[in-house]
Amino acid sequence: MLRGDPFLSCLDIIKRRKARSGGGRVSREAYFDAVGEVECAERTVLGGRMSRPLHRGISGVRNDTSRESWDSQVKDRLEKEDASKMRYSQDQASPITFLANLVLPNNSLAKSIPTENGFTSDTPSLGGSRARQKFTLWLLRFSLVVIVILALSWSLWWTITISSSSRGNIFRGYRRLQEQLITDLADIGVLSLGLAKFKEAELCPPEYENYVPCFNVSERRDLDAPQSVDCERQCVGRSMPGCLILPPRNYRVPLRWPTGRDVIWIGNVKITAQEVLSSGSLTKRMMMLEEDQVSFRSDSLMVDGVEDYAHQIAEMIGLRSESQFNQAGVRTVLDIGCGYGSFGAHLFSKNLLTMCVANYEVTGSQVQLTLERGLPAMIGSFMSRRLPFPSLSFDMLHCARCGVDWEQRDGIYLVEVDRVLRAGGYFVWTSPITNTHRLARNKENQKKWSFLRDFAASLCWDMLSQEDETVVWKKTNRKNCYASRKSGVGICSKGHTVESHYYQPLELCIEGTRSPRWIPIEQRKMWPSQAKLNSTELNMLGVDPEDFDEDAHKWSSMIVNYWSLLSPLIFSDHPKRPGDEDPSPPFNMLRNVMDMNSRYGGFNAALIDAGKSVWVMNVVPTLGPSNLPLILDRGFVGAVHDWCEAFPTYPRTYDLLHAEGLLSLQFSQHYKCSMFDLFLEMDRILRPEGWVVLRDTASLIETARALAAQLRWDVRVVEIESNSDERLLICQKSFTKKLQK
Repeated sequence: MLRGDPFLSCLDIIKRRKARSGGGRVSREAYFDAVGEVECAERTVLGGRMSRPLHRGISGVRNDTSRESWDSQVKDRLEKEDASKMRYSQDQASPITFLANLVLPNNSLAKSIPTENGFTSDTPSLGGSRARQKFTLWLLRFSLVVIVILALSWSLWWTITISSSSRGNIFRGYRRLQEQLITDLADIGVLSLGLAKFKEAELCPPEYENYVPCFNVSERRDLDAPQSVDCERQCVGRSMPGCLILPPRNYRVPLRWPTGRDVIWIGNVKITAQEVLSSGSLTKRMMMLEEDQVSFRSDSLMVDGVEDYAHQIAEMIGLRSESQFNQAGVRTVLDIGCGYGSFGAHLFSKNLLTMCVANYEVTGSQVQLTLERGLPAMIGSFMSRRLPFPSLSFDMLHCARCGVDWEQRDGIYLVEVDRVLRAGGYFVWTSPITNTHRLARNKENQKKWSFLRDFAASLCWDMLSQEDETVVWKKTNRKNCYASRKSGVGICSKGHTVESHYYQPLELCIEGTRSPRWIPIEQRKMWPSQAKLNSTELNMLGVDPEDFDEDAHKWSSMIVNYWSLLSPLIFSDHPKRPGDEDPSPPFNMLRNVMDMNSRYGGFNAALIDAGKSVWVMNVVPTLGPSNLPLILDRGFVGAVHDWCEAFPTYPRTYDLLHAEGLLSLQFSQHYKCSMFDLFLEMDRILRPEGWVVLRDTASLIETARALAAQLRWDVRVVEIESNSDERLLICQKSFTKKLQK
């Protein structure tokens, strides 16, 4: 009930309550309470003359129009104030509403109309605004979904297009790259699991103990192939055995050099006592069978043997003894059909380096026995293909009962001799055909000899001398000799390359006359000065002198580091092994060394400068620069080779395999074989307890380390320099005799 004037207006009541509430806004409830109190006061004063129920809602009508109008104005003012505040709070809280206003600026948000009971009621126009707001929100959501779907579809289409085009390029141009990448990733994946989880390579059956890929004679004999084909090298498809070749059961580590040059274990080579004793008369005098050894000792039986033979050749050339071969310009000798290497073993003491080349043989192999003695040798035959040497490679070619029928195929084999022989070089031939006393009784041999003598003259060879069964020819050192001939083999065309011949077919033409390396052997520097080439010689060979000097300096220091790392276990600078006899100086466990990526031959030169009693087979990969002519001109020996094929040698023939950068060269450009195939070939040609030294990038060395563990090698990785990406991998092949039991 109101206190005071009953006719006090509602506005005054509200003002008073607002003052009591601290000046804040009066709520709707307070307003309607004030209205009710005023009406109640009116009914009391008037005695019920104006009593009627209070009607609420939009349909209610008051008789007092002035009061009704006044109340309506108050209500409208309060409702407008509340509605504006509600719209502001909604606009600030809802970003969707804000977006809707931007999209539909003419459609305002819903406005609330207060009803008589104090609540709000939506008008028909307000319902339309909400419908438009829902439609706008739905439209925005739908647009967002469409944009996401289009973006995902375009991304998927772009990925498929790129993948399809890349796959097409790979299959068209880089099929081998893809296959090798898969292999390398598999190797890396297994490597990440740890070396202990690698599956070790399988062991070959015992019949593979002397297996030589590309020279599998037994398989070709089953096809009734001609006998001459047995000597040919045929690398077709996968020639590697795919397993580890075990040594014979009675295999023993070779004796140290120089003892091993004269005595070998008979169990290490495939030869029988009968084959030794049934050898030629000269060979029989040089060899003695002593229990489980074959001996080539220099005793009284050899006085009239190899030494006399070498002395005879020197006199036929015009020298007083074989010690003067070097003065005549002879340093490197190619011995065709070398027997058991005794001629080369004798010349080695005279500072001559002899390379033995002979046919593949199942038993009693000349190459196998020569390598077992620690002398250079490799399987080679030029029945239909050239030898893997460039033109103008050797100072002397020697053939003593080598079994080559020089008169066949119009003398094409003599043309191959002329190709690899340097200007002014010597060809020494010992054969019964040249025996003048027997020629009169053998018309066939007389006919052969006449052909060979005339054909050699047509090649501009001068016959220096003929004694007993030995003839010595000298290749001309005058290029104009070929132009003055009336007949004979012609000069090869300009299109022929004279520096790289990797088993190319034989051709009946004279080659090498256009080469800048056509220098008579008498004008070349003598050994050992010829190992150091000057800038003029290097420029002629297309080599930068600074690069050559840098390479030589690097290897001089690296050899010292190698010796420090590997000695005394490898090079036997320690006295002896338990149970062995006292070794003779220089206490070397190593003799046969192969540099698988020789570049300039700097590794070989550094070994010689360091006084190490080893010889090096310098291998120039077919993928790398053709530097073999430079290596041969330095007085070293070597050959061109493709490391995706087997090297032409027998198992267990090298003590140390060395390679710098071979893995990067082989597996960054060439993908027709895997790194595991290369390691299997390395294991095949490496002796038990032999060593491997590889220098390459850290990633490739890690892969190589894992593969070496598969081959049961003892492995060690050495960091060369702290800031270098290169690593050194040192491995030793284990003696697998215990695996054979």
